Amino acid sequence: MNIIKYICIGGLAVMPLACTDFLDVNPKGTLSDGQLNSVDMVEKMILAAYSHVENDNREQSPWLFSDIRSGDAYKGGSNSGDMAWAGDIEVSSTIKESSVEFSYKWERAYVAISRANNALARINQLSEAEYPDKVKRMAEMRFLRSFQLFQIKQIFNHVVWVDENMTEDDLLNESNVKYSDQELWGKIIEDFEYATNNLPANNGDIGRVSKYSAMSFLAKALIYAAYVQAPNYTIERIDLDKMRQVVNLVSQIEGSGKYRLNDDFAKNFLWEYETQSTAEVTESIFAVQSTHDDGTTYGRLNQFSLLSYPASPEYGCCVMHLPSQNLVNAFKTDPQTGLPLFDTYDEGFQITTGEDIDNHPEVTVDPRLMHTVGMIGKPYKYDVDYPLPESGIRAGGYYGTFVSLKEVETFNCPCYRVALYFRGSSLNRDLIRYDEILLFKAEALIQIGGAAELEEARQIINQIRVRAKNSTGRLVMKDGTPSANFKIEEYPNDGKWTKDYAWQALQWEMRLELAMEARRGFDLVRWGISAETVNKYYTVEKTRRTAYMTNAEFTPQKHEYLPIPNRQITYSRGLYKQNLNYDQI
Repeated sequence: MNIIKYICIGGLAVMPLACTDFLDVNPKGTLSDGQLNSVDMVEKMILAAYSHVENDNREQSPWLFSDIRSGDAYKGGSNSGDMAWAGDIEVSSTIKESSVEFSYKWERAYVAISRANNALARINQLSEAEYPDKVKRMAEMRFLRSFQLFQIKQIFNHVVWVDENMTEDDLLNESNVKYSDQELWGKIIEDFEYATNNLPANNGDIGRVSKYSAMSFLAKALIYAAYVQAPNYTIERIDLDKMRQVVNLVSQIEGSGKYRLNDDFAKNFLWEYETQSTAEVTESIFAVQSTHDDGTTYGRLNQFSLLSYPASPEYGCCVMHLPSQNLVNAFKTDPQTGLPLFDTYDEGFQITTGEDIDNHPEVTVDPRLMHTVGMIGKPYKYDVDYPLPESGIRAGGYYGTFVSLKEVETFNCPCYRVALYFRGSSLNRDLIRYDEILLFKAEALIQIGGAAELEEARQIINQIRVRAKNSTGRLVMKDGTPSANFKIEEYPNDGKWTKDYAWQALQWEMRLELAMEARRGFDLVRWGISAETVNKYYTVEKTRRTAYMTNAEFTPQKHEYLPIPNRQITYSRGLYKQNLNYDQI
């Protein structure tokens, strides 16, 4: 019974009641500790830990916990009752502590953490003589442990730290508020530092963590921790030492020569170029690995996208994760300067279909709009022979007529598969890319705020904007004409590039570059601007989405994080404490 008990209790300390039935089952076969501690078994445990990197089902995809609570996306589907718990997240005001789906997210994360800790416990019992890869594999598992903790900390804030040295009693008596916000970030950072210091630049198999993927997540954890949150989620101060560490880390990654921006933004979202590829130089730093035709029924399809395809006959399901009107408007640019319309973007003419673009040449847009958002009458995922038909829209009266593009592939891609009612592909999904860490560096430089730092940040942001400007080769209609009226230019060094202006530009660039990739909601929280941003969004969206947005409201010092799931509080026998301003059971 040792392995069953270890996986249930050791990894899911949050679920002692759920393990009881498993522990009472008479097993048909058992493995001894000695067998589990062999190199071969440890290697299998490590693969099991990797298999849980974002191993969410379609109803636990990261966009549900970020994009629809940021102003970037609507939930979509048939109506607000379709996956109603996610509809609650979208409008904030009806979020429920009892939503079982929140508990599923928590549980799946701790199953993944248990796999990493289980492998670590076994690795610790092997000598380097019998296991030459010992230190390297320890670094991989510590990375995967804190990768999972990072994901759920962004969602729930007060989560439980567990490691491979904790006994069963330790786990059952561990509180989710034992560590302060900064202390928990510190433990995550410590794992990423260990991984950075003990992993090679090239780690063999595709998909394994390398020195630079660990270093990238270390930079990301540091930039989150640098915004020191008070207990009420407001930002007390910005830790400039951590910002300087971010600059140094990203500079090292730049200097490695292993990463670069693709010449075309589209290549990050096309199976034929495959993210996390075997290319010597790539933009992908760490990605979820997907498969098809791997001997299983459907393959390991991209779960992020399974609900995102149009309703038209070639696809058929499910028209969820839909770009918001606000997001589409954010891509509009000044027709003269090619710069964003920071203050007026959500006003004036509203693009709702491809025909609107054709009929209003005076409205110019950033090319990244057409890489991110599908519109009626415009090529779906660069397929000039397949303009998105009206039949692709499922509930236009509820959610408008846009569809998401980055995570999907076309039905004529060799990677495309039908899985029961759903559509998917083996397109990998980047968890961190070179463009993102460059923006982290720019963000840190702006916060440091000296003249030289502001100028370097401007150059980084302009580097990404130039790539966007040059990424129009696939954005064409069948006759070769551009699919929209593109106008994007660099920020000039004209005296207006102050710290405040640079900060606004950086936040805008983060939004457009990473739109619909489950980043925006978490960015708003770490910057301390969720309430003001989302409530401003609600004020206008209530007039656009009258069917379900009427009572939308983001309560500050509450809705920055989701509630600790009631089931988990029950399983902990009341040891876990509820997040601020939610009801404790």
